[in-house]
Amino acid sequence: MMVPFAASGLVDLLLDPLRYDFMVRAITTALLTAFVCALLSCWLVLVGWSLMGDAVSHAVLPGVVLAYIVGAPYAVGAAIFGFLAVGLIGALRSTSHIKEDAAIGIVFTTLFAGGLVLISVTPSHTDLNHIIFGNILGVSQSDMIQIAVLTLVLVGVIAVKKRDLTLYAFDPLHAHAIGLRPQLLGALLLAMLALTCVIALQTVGVILVVAMLITPGATALLLTQRMSRMLVLAPLMSCICTVVGLYLSYYLDTASGAMIVLTQGGVFGVIYLLTMGPAWIRRANSGRQLR
Repeated sequence: MMVPFAASGLVDLLLDPLRYDFMVRAITTALLTAFVCALLSCWLVLVGWSLMGDAVSHAVLPGVVLAYIVGAPYAVGAAIFGFLAVGLIGALRSTSHIKEDAAIGIVFTTLFAGGLVLISVTPSHTDLNHIIFGNILGVSQSDMIQIAVLTLVLVGVIAVKKRDLTLYAFDPLHAHAIGLRPQLLGALLLAMLALTCVIALQTVGVILVVAMLITPGATALLLTQRMSRMLVLAPLMSCICTVVGLYLSYYLDTASGAMIVLTQGGVFGVIYLLTMGPAWIRRANSGRQLR
């Protein structure tokens, strides 16, 4: 008789948050965000753009705030400042002795600080600080529709350009040799990165968006070296972590975006220890598998 009671308790645990419309919208939006971020993260990890993802996610802040001020779509402002950040980083590298990591640090912190200043002087009926820390529980119907449309656009582009982007990630010289244009593919990847940052703003904010852009791809890379498997594993694990994180935040009354990122980081840590960790852990895991 214990099993039915336990099953009933688990069902109640899972269904209780769904009684609220804001939780349904939050879960739907978070799943869309997790899916598209995880897809893109596979290429960002392979190309080695983790630090660039961090830079762009912070650098788009002034663009988003300016778009809010003039009443333009957030995606437009984010894309403009995403390209501006990459252009400034490239200019610093090519015209000085400053190395790439230093150039990235200077540009993204300067643009991020500019965004914070704009927020502090912008009269707003909505709390623009939600752009920094996310507000997944406050997602409106229109926000959800905008995120769904952007997600469909990005998934469509990825589906069409999947082969070209993969070749660019593994061997840009070969891509150039067969007639592709690596610079255009890099620009396309950058544009998708900027749009994905806009999608993730509502969920985790610009502070934590880089975690959703990097962690799923890195976790999948620990498990497989095949791109086709990464594109399945990364979104699957990211979506599961997102739902678990949201439920944990609901029952523990903690910050939703931070719990999602914390769950993803925890899964990465476990998989790392099981696959790449110290020898005694691998031996113990191997022994359990043999038994």
